[in-house]
Amino acid sequence: MNLLYDIAGVSKQALHQHNTRQMQEHVCETLLLEQADAIRAQHPKEGCRKMGRDLSHSGWGRDKVEALLLNNGYRVFYKPNFIKTTHRQQIYHYDNLIEGMELKSINKVIQTDITYFRVKELFFYLTFMIDVYSRRIVGYAVSKTLEASANLHALRMLLRTRKAYDLTGMIHHSDKGSQYIDLEYTSLLNQNHIRISMCDEPWKNAYTERINRTIKEEYLDEWNITDYYGLKQAVKRAVSHYNHKRPHQSLKWKSPIQFEAIVENLPEEQRPITCIYKASAELSTKTNVNCKRK
Repeated sequence: MNLLYDIAGVSKQALHQHNTRQMQEHVCETLLLEQADAIRAQHPKEGCRKMGRDLSHSGWGRDKVEALLLNNGYRVFYKPNFIKTTHRQQIYHYDNLIEGMELKSINKVIQTDITYFRVKELFFYLTFMIDVYSRRIVGYAVSKTLEASANLHALRMLLRTRKAYDLTGMIHHSDKGSQYIDLEYTSLLNQNHIRISMCDEPWKNAYTERINRTIKEEYLDEWNITDYYGLKQAVKRAVSHYNHKRPHQSLKWKSPIQFEAIVENLPEEQRPITCIYKASAELSTKTNVNCKRK
């Protein structure tokens, strides 16, 4: 063996130290991968960079841990989303009018969005409009296409739902989808003196993003829907359940319609305040019925 060490140009001690370092490296890798498995059990889609920041070991920085995870098959792959519900337009643009607002009554801010729902091999589209203050779905539509006619249907439902109120100055907030700058659509908003507001990031339209998820995951996904007609009936049923029966913690465990009935009978100074996100806040919509003015 000594002859082999001489030929290789290394000492027995150096080889032993090398093997020790290799063993220690292997032990460190094993521990880090076990920690990564524990994180993924709780957060299946957490990326390698984020885990690299959270995991730590002596001599291992974020980049080194990230490389270890990538080389051991922890890369996150997402299914491609071929269903686009927002056809962005570049020519027309409206300012974001709701950032930092504080609401104390209904009919001040309406948010709207489009999502999709799959029935067997077909995709259909759902449009929802929500009163931000009460969380009530005040308009909705189910459609086979992304044409603006579905949004018009939802908007007309909103006008019927709120026909007892003067909607002058109410803000209609959406993303930059082309459906929302359709001439007939914007004309109907203008006729009713409703102001147009737009955002360029999903978290700035968070109320309807949340409604999309709630209606689909808590209702539609749990029901046996086999065709387009069945989907329309199911959405109608889900909206009714949501508006009349589903309690919200942020509404002091009242349903949206119950909350509206209670709040309308309160003096303005006693009404809870809903605070819409601010640019300096975390990327989420913050709602607090006990929100205090700063």
